[in-house]
Parts: sequence; C-alpha cells; structure tokens
Amino acid sequence: MLFEDFHLDHSLLDSLRAMGHITPTTIQQQTIPLAMEQEDILAKAPTGTGKTASFLLPALQHLIDFPRRFEGQARVLVLTPTRELASQIHRYACHLATDLGLDISIVTGGVPYGPQEEALAGNVDIMIATPGRLMEYLDKNKFDATEVEIMIIDEADRMLDMGFSSVVKTIAIEAQGCKQKMLFSATLEGGGVQRFARELLDDPVTIDVEAPRSEKAKIHQWIHLADDQTHKFALLCNLLRQESVKRTIVFVKTREVVASLEGLLLKESISCAFMRGDMEQKKRFQALGRFTKGEVDILLATDVAARGIDIDDITHVLNYDMPRSA
Repeated sequence: MLFEDFHLDHSLLDSLRAMGHITPTTIQQQTIPLAMEQEDILAKAPTGTGKTASFLLPALQHLIDFPRRFEGQARVLVLTPTRELASQIHRYACHLATDLGLDISIVTGGVPYGPQEEALAGNVDIMIATPGRLMEYLDKNKFDATEVEIMIIDEADRMLDMGFSSVVKTIAIEAQGCKQKMLFSATLEGGGVQRFARELLDDPVTIDVEAPRSEKAKIHQWIHLADDQTHKFALLCNLLRQESVKRTIVFVKTREVVASLEGLLLKESISCAFMRGDMEQKKRFQALGRFTKGEVDILLATDVAARGIDIDDITHVLNYDMPRSA
C-alpha cells in the first residue's frame, strides 16, 4: 500500500515524499481510511508507530475538502500531555501543510502568554495544545472551542497519569460542534483509558496496533539485578561506558533522582543532559537540543518529561528505576 491509495490531496503527497514517507505504517493503514470517513477512533499506538501522521493527514484533508469562508478559531484541536510532544506535532503539522496556507498554532505552558494570545486573536485552523494552558484561555474567554470540528487526544494514558482527565472532558464539552474525536493511547489495558474513551467518544472504532514482528526483532531487553544503590549506580556507569551504548535515554521516577544522578555521573566524567517536569520550557528545549544535536549522548529524564518524544538513532533506553507502567 502507498499513500496515494488514500486519495490524499497532491500537496499532502508532495510533502510526504519530501520527508521521505512513501509507504504507510500499520497504524496509518488502519486509521487513515476510517478517519477520513469521520469515524470516532480509539487507537492503541505506541510512540514510533507513525500515529501522528495517522491523525494529521485526515485532519488536513478535511480542511482541504471543506475550506473555511471566514477567519475564526481552531477547526482542528490536538491535545497532548507535554510541551515537547506538542512542539513535535506542531513542527510535523507545519511540514505536512507546507503549501496549504493554513494557520497552525501551538499553546503550551512554560512560555509567555503574549504571543499565544496574539495568535488566538487571529485566524487559527489547527491548534496543538497542552490542556492546562488551553483551559486558562478558555476560562478567560480568549479561546472558543465551539468551532472545533475534529478533536484529537494524543497519549491519552499519560493524560490520565498527569491528572488532565477533567480538563480534557471540559474542553470536549465546550466543543459542542465537534464532528469527530480520535483518542490515541500507548495502552488500552485497565479501566482508566476505556472509561475515558466512553465519556469522550461516540461509538468509536477500536484499532489495536502492535509493533510488526520485524520491528520487535530489533529490540533486545535485559534486566540487571543490583545488590544495593551503590551497585546499581556502578552497573549504570558500566553500561554507559560500553562502546555499543552510543545514544541513550535513562529514565528515572522522580525529578529529585534526575538531579542527584546527573551530579553523580558528572563526578564519573560521564556527560549528560537532563529533563525534568519542573524545568522552564526554554531549558527543557535546550537540554533536548543538546541531545538531538549530538552534543551529549546521554539524556536523563523522568517519564513524564520525556513521554512521546521521537528521537532518531537511539541505541539504548535504560530504566534506572522500575517504570510505573510498561
């Protein structure tokens, strides 16, 4: 199957080719045709499966097929739990919509209000937002959700973990004219996501995508048992110094552990960047930039801070603490 088989606008196909995307992934093959029929969708799609294009392409095609006659507020709303993921989706949406003349805005916490309020006062076709900051604008009557036609909730399981469920529901209620909702989650297990979906979606089609066997075969998993914290840190240093360990993300549970671990690694002459949920937006992007540009080969992060980030050429992911969910 090729992207041409979805009968997408030629400008979208040109953008996909320019980015080197020719063949759709499994989640894209299953989601795009249903989304273009304006079905509500509940999809299990782990990070790295191509899910961003699976909701952006149908949304963009909708805007092409039904162009607006007057300027107004967002017609497509993408809600995501973290600033970094919002930034990545915004950047990807801008690439896909290169020749469409659409106004694509981003609203997140941790950055000044002025430019965001200025964008909200003008025309917005697509908005990518974190729920907390968007709710502030909703409360201040600076954002009107009634013009939203397509609403996408990305990383829904993380939304629940971060306590955003009530805010997302409020925004969904305000979007009274919404014709389609799509919810994407890394896992559908447990009652939380299913209950969340029942409250938000209308008779959704469920799509459950596992990584293809060819991709699974590329990932090897080990568990290392440590006697105590000293032994655990020694194991970490040994792993990070191995020649095969080139670009590595180390996940820890809390931001306090991030801070202490960074200091301990520096004492061992192991350079790293780090991301914590309480960092200013500018510093978070600087840390991520150092890692993506190859200035450092190790990124320390809490799972909340780094959830959903898509970085190429990662060789190793280390869970220094036992993850809350797998």
